Amino acid sequence: MTLVLGDVGLIAWRSARRTVRQPANVVAPLVFPLVLLALNSNGLQSATRIPGFPTDSFLSFFLPFTFIQGALFAALTAGTDLARDIDTGFLNRLALTPLHGTALLLGQLGGALSQALIQSLIYLGIGIVLGVHVVSGAGGIVLLVLLALTISAAFGSVGIWIALRTGSGEAVQAQFPVLFFLIILSSMNLPRNLIETDWFRGVATANPVSYMIEGLRSLIIEGWNLQALALGFGISITTFVAGMTLSAFALRKRMART
Repeated sequence: MTLVLGDVGLIAWRSARRTVRQPANVVAPLVFPLVLLALNSNGLQSATRIPGFPTDSFLSFFLPFTFIQGALFAALTAGTDLARDIDTGFLNRLALTPLHGTALLLGQLGGALSQALIQSLIYLGIGIVLGVHVVSGAGGIVLLVLLALTISAAFGSVGIWIALRTGSGEAVQAQFPVLFFLIILSSMNLPRNLIETDWFRGVATANPVSYMIEGLRSLIIEGWNLQALALGFGISITTFVAGMTLSAFALRKRMART
């Protein structure tokens, strides 16, 4: 167990350093969500006048979207970096070492999680500077960051699985519009109970991303909503476990082929 944890640390450290050394992996995931936050919080402020809207600040309502989009970028980082390792033969060289497959998969998330942590703190800091008040207090801020990292790990596990299945960075990057479309069809712009279009409300209710967003949002505008938090963490952890399980099978097949 100690050896596995040591291997996880080494792979995670390598992954984190590689992510930080690539400015595109740091700058774009920071700038793009913040631009959308600025545009939507100004353009959709009038939505707060809808009867039943949970807050009078659309900025506070929409801020969780930045965490979700940051997690999506983290997934791309995790998957693309692994695909690059496959393409360069680094993964094949690792297969000749005693490195445990679990250590490789968990360690590969190091870069994505370090990126997600930096992003989350910056998103939160900018939101607070602009007037966002986190109703759940200091403890809620800690839990907010923890949930954001859990969501990033969930998305990252999907990126790793795609990389192992395809061995292609292009295939990993192709998941971005698919996952972004999934985010759009969620409760990112309106609470589900205020969505008037039946099919959209049904899709948003079935969409797991809605519950991730609502878990984050509850800490900012509601306080300690245990149901929203349980759903947010539960769906994120379930996605992570499913993604890592699929990744483990895909890694075994890829190692068998090599």
